[in-house]
Parts: sequence; structure tokens; C-alpha cells
Amino acid sequence: MLIPKLLWPLLVYDIFPTTVEAIEAKSNKYTRKWLEVPPGLSDVAMYCRKAKLKFPMKSILEKYKCGKARLLTTLEKSDDPVVKTVQPSLKTRRKWKVTEAVDEAKECLKIKEVIGQTQIDRRGLGSITARWWSKTEGKEKRDMIIDEIRNKGDSTRVQKAVQQPQQGQWTNWNTTIQRSLIWNDIWHMAPLRISFLIRSVYDLLPSNANLVPWGKKDDPACPLCQGRQTTEHVLSSCKVALSQGRYTWKHNRVLQ
Repeated sequence: MLIPKLLWPLLVYDIFPTTVEAIEAKSNKYTRKWLEVPPGLSDVAMYCRKAKLKFPMKSILEKYKCGKARLLTTLEKSDDPVVKTVQPSLKTRRKWKVTEAVDEAKECLKIKEVIGQTQIDRRGLGSITARWWSKTEGKEKRDMIIDEIRNKGDSTRVQKAVQQPQQGQWTNWNTTIQRSLIWNDIWHMAPLRISFLIRSVYDLLPSNANLVPWGKKDDPACPLCQGRQTTEHVLSSCKVALSQGRYTWKHNRVLQ
């Protein structure tokens, strides 16, 4: 309910992206505090739709950009001759220009139509219904532009994640199925469980390998096998813990 109320003044007034980024940074601070995760958690974790752990939160900056693009395309394709003849001027400064973003989205959609339908996952041929730029009109064209701007934002987040050696490890999990959380899941999960889930996916748990750069320990070795104690090592890769039955202890106790 709060984001729609916030987006309306962002849409109708000449508010610049730098101001929206400051608003989102403030929002991210309290979101991290509510989720009980470290302040260093990247915004990629909260807003990337391609991440292995997908959250229902929406980026205010992305909503702002999509709203400006929707307003521009609506004014350009208006049925009112007065509105149509007047070139709309939406001020967004140099960092991000809505006219350039819309033009770039249109060009990308035209190029995709030239390339044709391609497979990006294991689904069979013809399982995805394609929408082509030349065969759509009105609102459908506008929706395609908005989706393309969203996809570009997601691609930027994935590129940012690839450059993060610790929190971006999920970009190499090619066989891992994405887990998508909805608000109902978050309401019914214990706060510590949500915190552990996020920290484990983005390697922010207090393992010895993490405690050393945090200045809390001097040795990253595992006390059982003397290997490097990373989050993956603790959860599933310690050979001594496996031989002692520590990974299956709870499961075996239930079966007794």
C-alpha cells in the first residue's frame, strides 16, 4: 500500500533519479533491519527476479523508471490530437533519460523479433508464446516496453552479482531451482529462519572463513577436518561430520 502512494508524486512531479535512489537506500536500510540481515547485504538479493532466492519486494527506483516510461508512451499514443501534437517533456536529468530508455527498449524489441524465438531453459520448443513488436498495438506495445525496461534492470543486477565473489556465488548454481517467496510465506516464517535462509544463500553466516575478514577470528580452519570452513563446508561438505553421521543425525532420530 505504501509504494503506490509514494509512486504517484514520483510520477506526476519532476523528481530526479538521484532523489529516488536516496529514498530507496533509506527503505533498504529498514528492510534489512526487519529481515535481521547484515547491512552489507546487496540490493541484488532483495530485488533481482533472476536470483535463486526471489523475494516479493519491488524496487522503488525500478517502479519509478517504469512509471515514467508508461507515462511517456501513453502521452505519445494519446487519442487527443492536442496531446499528440505536443511533444511531452519529462525531466529526469542526465543520469537516466526516459526518452532514451524507451527508444532503447523499442530497438531491443525489434532486434528480438529479427532474431526470433530462442530457448533459454529446458522447456520444449513452442512451450513459450512469443509476442512480436510488429504484431502488437496500443496497451500491449506499452506493456512490452515496460517489461523490456524491467528485464534490463534485472540484467544489470545479475552483472553486479557476477562481480561479487561472495554474495554472487548463486550465479554459478546452474542446476539449482529458484525458490520464490511470497508475502504469505514471510508472514508465517520465524524471523530467525528467514534470516538464516538469506544469510546461507548469500554466504553471510558466521563461518570461520567469514569471521577472519570480519576481524573476529584469526584462523579459517574447520576444527574437525582442518579444511577451510566456509558456509558450504559447514552445511554439507565436511568429511568428518559426514563420517560421524552429523548431517543425518536428526533424520535418523526421527526414524527411531
